[in-house]
Amino acid sequence: MLPEVLVVWLTVEELEGRVGAQVRARRLRANRTVEDVAAEAGVAAKTVQNLEHGRGSTVSTLIKVLRALDAESWLETLAPEEPVSPIAVLEASRRRTERQRARRSDG
Repeated sequence: MLPEVLVVWLTVEELEGRVGAQVRARRLRANRTVEDVAAEAGVAAKTVQNLEHGRGSTVSTLIKVLRALDAESWLETLAPEEPVSPIAVLEASRRRTERQRARRSDG
């Protein structure tokens, strides 16, 4: 018998807060100021602060800030590439090349 798994869904705001906290931790580990990162990212310091505090931000801002922190590779942890199954490729190829015959109409 499988153990019961409790799935807890976080709100969007909670997830934004977690992402922001991770960005802030990276900035602090790099010993960089908000102003320094903002200038390099080409955004306002307030924008970086909003990102770090989970107060709504854009993906574009996240990417710019991560690049300024030399942490763009962090994005790979969000959706790592999955290996492609050779069998799946073959099956997809077969489906594309199969021809369908037109049906004759009677009459």
